[in-house]
Amino acid sequence: MPRPRSLTPGQLATAALAVIDRDGLDGLSMRAVAQEIGMSTMGLYRYVDDRGELEQLVIELVLGTVDTTPPDTGRPWHERIEIMVERVRGVVGAHPWIVPLLIAHRHQSMSVLRWSETVVAILTEAGLDGGKRVIALRCLLAYVVGAIQLEHLGPLAGPGTQVIADHAELPYLSDTARSSDGVTPDEEFRGGLALLLRGMDPH
Repeated sequence: MPRPRSLTPGQLATAALAVIDRDGLDGLSMRAVAQEIGMSTMGLYRYVDDRGELEQLVIELVLGTVDTTPPDTGRPWHERIEIMVERVRGVVGAHPWIVPLLIAHRHQSMSVLRWSETVVAILTEAGLDGGKRVIALRCLLAYVVGAIQLEHLGPLAGPGTQVIADHAELPYLSDTARSSDGVTPDEEFRGGLALLLRGMDPH
């Protein structure tokens, strides 16, 4: 592949994301991205300082497609939060290997911050402020990050659930595992989110 004369941040991010999607996060390196683009590793350093900068570019590439527009204010606050969380799930779920990058670079990512600003505004309208609002935002971030990882890296339909179901010496846990049969990823995600939001209701 001939090397472009000048690379844009978007081209670098696209190449890095391609490496992550193919080889996982452990496969991301300056060398791997340089090979993806078709240039030398040293040549890549003309554009970015290190892997960390590549990670930030990837987060902006992916999260930059999340719609941060506030949902219709005619909806109840919890439905608007559900919409905001589903937007992240849909985008990040297509590239689940980047979840650790979302955690590591969330403070530097304007896309994440804009999403958080909209969410905090909705929580404020719902009557949450101060420490309660802090905890609510952190809980939502923890839920969406953890749920995406479980959905893609340890799904209910995976072999681990069957292993748990076969533990006769753990009757409650094994019965719970058997009950998971037929629970879809959407039901699991939205059901968990509903429980979380119910606990946030200030009324």
